[in-house]
Amino acid sequence: MTIDTTNAVDSSGLIPELKRKKGKNYWLSWLLALSFLSGIGYLLYRQAVVVPRQEAGRRVLTQPVERQNLVITISANGTVKPERLINLSPKNSGILKSLLVKEGDIVKQGQIVAYMDDSNLRGQLISAQGQLAQAQANLQKAQAGNRPQDIGQAQAQLDEAQANLRKAQAGNRSQDIAQAQAQLQNTQAALRQAEDNFRRNQDLYNTGVISLQTLNQSRADRDSAQATVNAAQQALGLQKAGTRPEEIEQAQAVVKQRQQALALLKAGTRQEDVAVARAQVTSARGSLTNIQAQINDTVIRAPFDGVVTRKYADPGAFVTPTTASSDVSSATSSSIVALASTNEVVANLAETNISKISLGQKVTIKADAHPRKTFEGKVKQIAAQSVVSQNVTSFEVRVTVTDPESLLRSGMNVTADFQVGQLDNALVVPTASVVRRERSTGVFVLGADGQPVFTRIETGVTVNNFTEVKSGLQGNERVLLSFPPGSRPQSAPRGGVFPGVGGGGRRP
Repeated sequence: MTIDTTNAVDSSGLIPELKRKKGKNYWLSWLLALSFLSGIGYLLYRQAVVVPRQEAGRRVLTQPVERQNLVITISANGTVKPERLINLSPKNSGILKSLLVKEGDIVKQGQIVAYMDDSNLRGQLISAQGQLAQAQANLQKAQAGNRPQDIGQAQAQLDEAQANLRKAQAGNRSQDIAQAQAQLQNTQAALRQAEDNFRRNQDLYNTGVISLQTLNQSRADRDSAQATVNAAQQALGLQKAGTRPEEIEQAQAVVKQRQQALALLKAGTRQEDVAVARAQVTSARGSLTNIQAQINDTVIRAPFDGVVTRKYADPGAFVTPTTASSDVSSATSSSIVALASTNEVVANLAETNISKISLGQKVTIKADAHPRKTFEGKVKQIAAQSVVSQNVTSFEVRVTVTDPESLLRSGMNVTADFQVGQLDNALVVPTASVVRRERSTGVFVLGADGQPVFTRIETGVTVNNFTEVKSGLQGNERVLLSFPPGSRPQSAPRGGVFPGVGGGGRRP
């Protein structure tokens, strides 16, 4: 079999042409698919966004006129401050022994905060207690009087003195005189014997029988006997003369002294002595009380309920008495802690509004730190003296605030709305609907044909988003809040709030 190859076609040239036709068909299909998807997306966008916007543009927002009770308020900026803020320090200088609190602790009135070193006062306390006990014992002794034993002893001494006086007044007894007479006679007999012995010895000496010494001895014996006779004669004379007047007077004086001593013991202590003893007890008790007070002063207690805002000293530091409210460095450095009580709000109100503020008035408070939280309060104090700052006269008003969660902290900025009055059943319209036109104030009311009609009104106060209408409306109208495109009046003020009416309940 023979194959003819003269008319054969070269297939290598057909392959690129087939590839080009296939690529054109591929891109054309993708382009058609994207066009289809874009058309569907546009239809969905028009249906979901464009059409509602067009309908909203053709819609007119209205709101009926209504009656409300409006609370008239005056707004003022304020600051949260503690009602009382002091630097706690001891009454007397000393070393801080221990500190029982730290910053942020809540303390109650009378709670112990710190202890001062009292070691130097303990010895003084014991000494004062001893002095008081001694003074009390002396007072008891003075009030009780003398003991019976002391009185008995004084009586015995008086009896002895009286006996001596009676003896002196009675003189010497006859027996004593007789005894003195007998004694004199004995001495005289001895004298005669001594004289005889002396004469005999003298004769013997003259004859040379005895020595001179023996003679002198006999002479001395005679002189001694003579002296004894003289003494016996004097004693007999004294016995016969009796007691001397001076001795009797002396005995009488002793008796009188003993009588007075006994009378004093029987009379007891003098009232003056009791008064002196009582005064000494009072003085000793005062000294003891003073020492005890100084020891009590070493116990530092919280003067009121509050929170510890700052610590100035640690145990071992030397602290001194300072002014409680002082905040200079020299004062705080010697204090122990700073103590703050419950917070309050201090607001400055303009001179024109202060006449509307009264004690006990309700206040609504909003803090910048808690924008979604509202606090309630009452006016507690209105300053008697104004404050002038940058030629603006204002008065400081203090407000107690109810804050059970302790959200407000000292130094926070707040806005205080003082409720100065209330309008009952007032006719109001949204503040956004009030406009100025043709030099008058009014609102656009939806007419019977659906077209807006400008109506003049007399406005009153503005509270929140509503404005009081004193005249011009009956109460059954609907005011316009928006207008169809191109129909809004050119004279409408920005934001819908007409000149002369502000927030916070102030009158135009």
